[in-house]
Amino acid sequence: MSSPPGLASVQLALKKVGVLPRDQDLDYLVAEVRDLFDPHGIAVCFIEGDEHPDDLDLVIALGGDGTVLRAFARFPQRPVLAINFGTVGFLTAGDRKDLARIVQLLVDGQYFVSERLVLSCRHPCGESLVFNEVTLRAHHKMLSTDVFVDDAKIRTIRGDGVVVGTPTGSTGLLLSMGAPLVMPEVRCMLLDGINEYNFTSRTLILPAEKRVRLRVSPETVDSHMALIADGREICSLAPEQEVYVGQAEHTARLIYLDDNYFFHNLSEKLSW
Repeated sequence: MSSPPGLASVQLALKKVGVLPRDQDLDYLVAEVRDLFDPHGIAVCFIEGDEHPDDLDLVIALGGDGTVLRAFARFPQRPVLAINFGTVGFLTAGDRKDLARIVQLLVDGQYFVSERLVLSCRHPCGESLVFNEVTLRAHHKMLSTDVFVDDAKIRTIRGDGVVVGTPTGSTGLLLSMGAPLVMPEVRCMLLDGINEYNFTSRTLILPAEKRVRLRVSPETVDSHMALIADGREICSLAPEQEVYVGQAEHTARLIYLDDNYFFHNLSEKLSW
């Protein structure tokens, strides 16, 4: 049976892997990881502070989904294998107790690479990569946002804010908003309003090739709006300023051990 599109059984040339822990208190685990890789001639380095080694073939994230997002942000073009040390860990490939088994499967080539859409968000403060979602929110008053798709205005969203997300993000903030679950290898964007003052509104799913423009409407009362990418505020916007969101030039790659991982995680992590 062939793998679904965007999920491939490929062989990575593993010569050096980097270990990115949730916090520095987990540095003792690097020795354990090194001992597992050493018999196979694969070097292991501990990624400390703001280090950005450029010779890594793989990044191993020890933590929860937040650590995975941090790994993507720091090493956007490196594949990531995540081991869950957090609570939910929906993006992870396994738990700490499975570390030895995961490493063995990895060196044996028994894994899949999940290739996922990454968004590029251009805003007044610069440009940011987005792996889950980008959110435009007002601080106190209702936010009115004019929404354009490929330069055609489609509507004005009035509420607490607007979210543009990826299929990866459909199991995060968008899930809590009632948006649909989307398999992470699908190439599409999800657009939705937060607590929108319109009871007929629904999540809009767009092809990844589309370009979304969000403009803070002049009728918005708040003088400053927060632009948040993957839970981190990246810019403050004023009325009539704009944000552009579209697919980035590269994708994110996550390592999994089972091509049915998505439904397994829905069952195990979300009690689906």
